[in-house]
Amino acid sequence: MPWRALPGQVADPYAVWLSEIMLQQTTVTTVMPYYERFLKCYPTVQVLAAAPQQEVLALWAGLGYYSRARNLHACAQKLAQLGGFPSDVEGLQALPGIGAYTARAIAAIAFGVPVVPVDGNVERITSRLHAIEEPLPAARRQLDRLATLLNDDPQAREAPSDFAQALFDLGAGLCTPRRPSCLMCPWRATCKAYATGAPQRFPVRRRARQSRNDMVSSL
Repeated sequence: MPWRALPGQVADPYAVWLSEIMLQQTTVTTVMPYYERFLKCYPTVQVLAAAPQQEVLALWAGLGYYSRARNLHACAQKLAQLGGFPSDVEGLQALPGIGAYTARAIAAIAFGVPVVPVDGNVERITSRLHAIEEPLPAARRQLDRLATLLNDDPQAREAPSDFAQALFDLGAGLCTPRRPSCLMCPWRATCKAYATGAPQRFPVRRRARQSRNDMVSSL
């Protein structure tokens, strides 16, 4: 993926931030050409900050969720005032359009802060490692707490950027929603969902309520 740093390189906070905002609610395949066009037009956060908002929105056209583009522009202007990106989660989360997940992702990938960004992939991995029976969305608070412990291993904490991106890849490529490739998973031996024989059952989803007619007919 074009926003990832090559081996031996340090990730560019601007590239990480731009890609994370674009990837919200949008697939990688869709994002790639938009990302490349944005970088060509706005190679730095300062150039993006100086651009007219309508120009930014026009370049964003087709990606949807246009509040992301407005927040992107507002955030760029704030960053231009600050002189760069904050390197801590709290400072990042105070910026327009940056929530808890995005702040952790930028902090881990771009600045090497040992935190775990919890997206859908990481949430699924966590629910399976612990075989959490509580259904979503009620389980999210517990999953977020448990996910923060995924990088307890010293090697993971020594390479926060690599570890965060490895988690994303593990969820997208192996620990998939329907047919997880458990035999290739490095955590198979300790995965409680794998031990049940039905890892695809996790995370547990809340069942839809029975309709009134179904309830009446079952009486």
